[in-house]
Amino acid sequence: MLKVFTLLISAIPVIAFTQNTELLTPFEKDQNTTATYLEAIDFYKRLAAKHSQLQLTEWGTTDAGHPIHVAVLSKNGNFDKEKIQSQNKCVLFINNAIHPGEPEGVDATMMLVRDYLEKPALQSHLENAVLVVIPFYNIGGGLNRGGHSRANQNGPDEYGFRGNAKNLDLNRDFIKCDSKNAQTFNQVFNHWQPDVFIDNHTSNGADYQYTLTMLTTQEDKLGPVLGKYVRDEFLPVLYQKMADRDWEMTPYVNVWGNTPDKGIPGFNDSPRYGSGFGAIHHCISFVPETHMLKPYPDRLRATYTFMDVVIKEVNARANEIIGKRQKAIENYRAKTNIPIDWEIDRTKADTIVFNGYEAKYKPSEVTGLDRLWYDRSAPYQKEIPYWNHFTPSIEIKKPTAYVIPQAYSAVIERLKWNGVEMKRLREDQNLEVELYYINDYKDRPAYEGHYLHHHVEMEKKILKRTYHKGDYVIFTDQPAVRYIVETLEPQAPDSYFAWNFFDGILGQKEGFSAYVFEDMAAEFLKDNPAVRAELESKKQADPKFAKNMWAQLGFVYSKTPHYEPTHNLYPVGRVTDKSQLGNF
Repeated sequence: MLKVFTLLISAIPVIAFTQNTELLTPFEKDQNTTATYLEAIDFYKRLAAKHSQLQLTEWGTTDAGHPIHVAVLSKNGNFDKEKIQSQNKCVLFINNAIHPGEPEGVDATMMLVRDYLEKPALQSHLENAVLVVIPFYNIGGGLNRGGHSRANQNGPDEYGFRGNAKNLDLNRDFIKCDSKNAQTFNQVFNHWQPDVFIDNHTSNGADYQYTLTMLTTQEDKLGPVLGKYVRDEFLPVLYQKMADRDWEMTPYVNVWGNTPDKGIPGFNDSPRYGSGFGAIHHCISFVPETHMLKPYPDRLRATYTFMDVVIKEVNARANEIIGKRQKAIENYRAKTNIPIDWEIDRTKADTIVFNGYEAKYKPSEVTGLDRLWYDRSAPYQKEIPYWNHFTPSIEIKKPTAYVIPQAYSAVIERLKWNGVEMKRLREDQNLEVELYYINDYKDRPAYEGHYLHHHVEMEKKILKRTYHKGDYVIFTDQPAVRYIVETLEPQAPDSYFAWNFFDGILGQKEGFSAYVFEDMAAEFLKDNPAVRAELESKKQADPKFAKNMWAQLGFVYSKTPHYEPTHNLYPVGRVTDKSQLGNF
């Protein structure tokens, strides 16, 4: 049973974390205020100018036209990634303002970095850890500042907007990278290859007693070594130490019904989300979700405390974390079968102690119908089920390599951003590969700029196909194998096929004129009685088809040599015989 400790509501007033008035944050001057983008960056510039242990650099660009700033806090002033890795230091990556209307992380991290630089007593907790921070990720959303878009949120007075400059939700963009923000983020993340990732958020949803809930990379997805370590050793200590500091946590309150009192399921964090993106890089990820109805100062203090607890634990556990992560990577390289989608095991639930408020119903003053409300005068503590065990719903057999036509440059560049090693064919080659024909799929309409494909049904065929000089070969025996498989297998929920990068294959490029093809079809059916029988059987089974001339002619056309073999043919080949690839 996961133990959750009795809630202690903090009555301690928020005060400045520093006596240096020149380094006070906007929040510390007015505790219902969050720093603007420009204020946050200026603050880090002043810190970096004062302290040689802090490096502030600009990376790439964003849809708002501003670069992403990256602050690196290294106790010994070493900012070289290779040297840091050789010293076996754990890299903790913190991301803020992915949703600028959820700004606790911005202010809390400003104060945290300053305190670790200004207070010598904290320096010992950076012996084995390096802190990498994005002070303000969604710059466009941060510049779109107001006080009304978070209708249910208790402060601050003004804040940014969820959508970025292209009105994209960046917490759905980690894989598809439609935004320049995400394109830059992918490259920053790959450069630092963090061991632990924190993405600070504020939660909507049910009412309960906790100020902070915790969404963690789903442990089963991290594998039996790293996932077990997180579930059995790392997370329990974080929960205990947060409770010791009067900020009791509970798992992210993701309800199946209206209220959490009947139990809560784990979150299926596919790679479009920050924690799921971390998982396919074998990175332990935390998404602190402070509760929107709690006062902003409390939410900020809880976020600050959580990051402080994690820094200290990462420093103390650096060798363990690095070792477990490396073992997880090695295990994935050795796998024959790799899961690409997951589902909750509803037969297996843990029990947690949950501190909530009674959910009640009363007539709505707006609609006259029954409405939900939480009675804060009726708190409760009870044991509830927590379904957080996942099992693979789809597994694939890993090929030796994938071959991608160079025409799919958008896919190739995203793979490169994520550290995927590639080779290129030196000459045209006729390869025998496994190829998928897409037989059916469903679409999710108008979702983050895409029509996301799901429930993809495929047929695998072994075919000879010519790949050309310059096309890309990606061997799966490499550290990035999990990223490769989960983006290139069409059935994976966040594959590049799912996100419409291969939609050109789904439309026919040639067709027929019915009045000409009628005679050709009749002749073809005379010569192919088996197709005639199949046509008649389909007409008997489907009355609509029997009345549709175009459908019947199209059916016959699909059986003739005139029908293009590339229609619905996914162009990424799966190579099982390495020897036919030759030398590179």
